[in-house]
Amino acid sequence: MKTLILIRHSKSSWESPLNDIDRPLSVRGIADAHLIFSKINAILPKTFIVWSSVARRTKESALLFSQNLDFLLENIQFKNELYTFDETQLEHSVKNCENKYDNLILFGHNNAITNFVNKFGDFFLENVPTTGVVKLQFDTNNWEHLKKGTIVETIFPSHFKHESN
Repeated sequence: MKTLILIRHSKSSWESPLNDIDRPLSVRGIADAHLIFSKINAILPKTFIVWSSVARRTKESALLFSQNLDFLLENIQFKNELYTFDETQLEHSVKNCENKYDNLILFGHNNAITNFVNKFGDFFLENVPTTGVVKLQFDTNNWEHLKKGTIVETIFPSHFKHESN
C-alpha cells in the first residue's frame, strides 16, 4: 500500500512584480496554512517523507507544515521538477519515488495537483484550492505501478469557514 498526500501551496501574494517562482505567501495564505495544518495531524501516517517544489510559496507552505507538526525543515526535499503545473510531469516525479517509502507528502501547484487527483482518484474534484490537502491510497507496493487509487480524505480551508478565529 502506498499513500500520497498532495498539498497545494497556500495562497500567494501578487503585490510585487516578481517572477512566478519568487512569489511569497499572502497574509490569507499564511492564515489558511495554520488552519489546515492544525487539522491534518489525524490523517498523517506515522512515517513519511516530504517533497516540495522549489517555488517560494511552496517552500513557505512546507515550512509552516514543519513548524506546526514538529517536522524538521531539513527533512524536506526541495525538487526543481515539482515546480510544474502539468500532471504528467507530477506523475513522473511521484512514480520515481523510492519504494522503501510507503508514504509521501508532496507540496505542489495547480493545475498539476487537481488533474493528477482526477486521473488517479476515484471521484472527480472540480478544483483543489490553495492549501487544499488530498490523501490518496494506492493498492500497490511499487510507486512506478500507480493506477487508480482511492481518495480517502480531502481537507480544504472552506471546510472550516464556520469556525471563529
